[in-house]
Amino acid sequence: MEVISCHASHHCYVVNFRGVKDINLHQSKFPRLHGKRLFYFFIESGSTSSKYSDLDSSLLKRRVQYQSSRTVCSLQHVDSSVIIETYNAYVLDGEDGQSSVIGRGRSVPKVSIPSFPDEDNGDDVASISSCFWEWKPKLTVHYETSGSENVGSPAVLFLPGFGVGSFHYQKQLKDLGRDYITWALDFLGQGLSLPCEDPTFQTWDGNKRMLDGESNVWGFGDESETWAKELVFSVDLWRDQVRHFIEEVIKEPVYLVGNSLGGFVALYFAACNPELVKGVTLLNATPFWGFLPNPERSPRLSRLFPWAGTFPFPSSVRKLIEVLWQKISDPRSITEILKQVYVDHSTKVDKVFSRIIETTQHPAAAASFASIIFAPQGQLSFRESLTRSQMNNTPICLMYGKEDPWVRPVWGLQVKRQVPDAPYYEISPAGHCPHDEVPEVVNFLLRGWIQNLESNGSSTLPLLDGPESVDYDTTKDLEFIREGSRKLVRVHFHGSKFSIWNWLSSNFIPLFKEITH
Repeated sequence: MEVISCHASHHCYVVNFRGVKDINLHQSKFPRLHGKRLFYFFIESGSTSSKYSDLDSSLLKRRVQYQSSRTVCSLQHVDSSVIIETYNAYVLDGEDGQSSVIGRGRSVPKVSIPSFPDEDNGDDVASISSCFWEWKPKLTVHYETSGSENVGSPAVLFLPGFGVGSFHYQKQLKDLGRDYITWALDFLGQGLSLPCEDPTFQTWDGNKRMLDGESNVWGFGDESETWAKELVFSVDLWRDQVRHFIEEVIKEPVYLVGNSLGGFVALYFAACNPELVKGVTLLNATPFWGFLPNPERSPRLSRLFPWAGTFPFPSSVRKLIEVLWQKISDPRSITEILKQVYVDHSTKVDKVFSRIIETTQHPAAAASFASIIFAPQGQLSFRESLTRSQMNNTPICLMYGKEDPWVRPVWGLQVKRQVPDAPYYEISPAGHCPHDEVPEVVNFLLRGWIQNLESNGSSTLPLLDGPESVDYDTTKDLEFIREGSRKLVRVHFHGSKFSIWNWLSSNFIPLFKEITH
């Protein structure tokens, strides 16, 4: 799409829609063009009314020839919903050769945001402390924290996804720890929050003993230790772990940020403990967790499953886990998984890879994995947790990597549909872990969202021009410097007047037309 001519004094535009395939002119309020893609667009000064007319090429040449001034801008990507909704009051602007983005009432090609601080170049970063907290006998929780000197600032607690730990949030702790008191937690059974001793033992003629050669693998004995009788690494356990951690370690309400599994736990916890939560940010949150029924929700159904992740394991499960764990813990499998979840393969994941490998080598890792996989579902589903959080007026923010191969954007859109007032930022290119892949963008959005809440709305949400903009969709390119090069990441904000049909129309109908043509 190209604005060929612009007469500023009369707000007249000559617009060329040739080559633009993603505008549904039939649904818009523009006239049918019968194959032509040029028309003259006129907005009366001081008025919201508009007029438009079809132009042939000869008329266009004459009109351009006698114009005293004109502005030319090229728009490579156009949001058709903007053309439809703002046909009577919009101004186009941009730079030739740039991917411009149209918002309601104005054009914003790109927004410069802070780059991630580079400590190698002397940039100021928050120092991270690695700590341990003994919650229960034999169960010690590992966490990392930064920004303890920011007394009086909000506390932010990050919850990790499945298979990772607090190390996955180091880019947040280093950066956001300069402004806030930040924490990142390892769930029990993950990261460095693994049992300090073997939760099981072998028996022989009624006596406790350890078989020779098996001391390097814990949890596969035939009897449970007293402290591990009721132990199962489930979302209910993690919900309680988060509650005690906030009450005993942080000691004040927090902003919760959770990725994948951590997003599920964050929402679940907020639904059950609203007094300890100031807001929840979901980063590609998984919408479900657990395969076996919860005994409190479905007591009859749960009886059909005699084992649900507790110690000791049935002999059949031990054999299954031995085979499965050998495959899952293979460094080649871990490498392939990281390739799936990170869209930008230039992202450095060496530290993440090494920390995952370190966890798999712990003697309790395989048994903890088995307990997590076979643990029952939580007492509340994701949808029920969302409903309860709504009732509690808990602020919710959604940030989803658009190219996530696992938790596709449609899951985030379903949350948005249920909570229309929740700001939803769709980030591209970004996969399942946007906080690690594009920390510059996620940290920028998190700061803005927290400032908006802390100021009771006087500080506008990120990417919006004012409070009234929250109703409408807008797209902007965020520009930052990384390793000496400029990078652009596109962020689409879904407004409160969002609808699934508009999203499907703008995403899939153009794709279908492109394929069929």
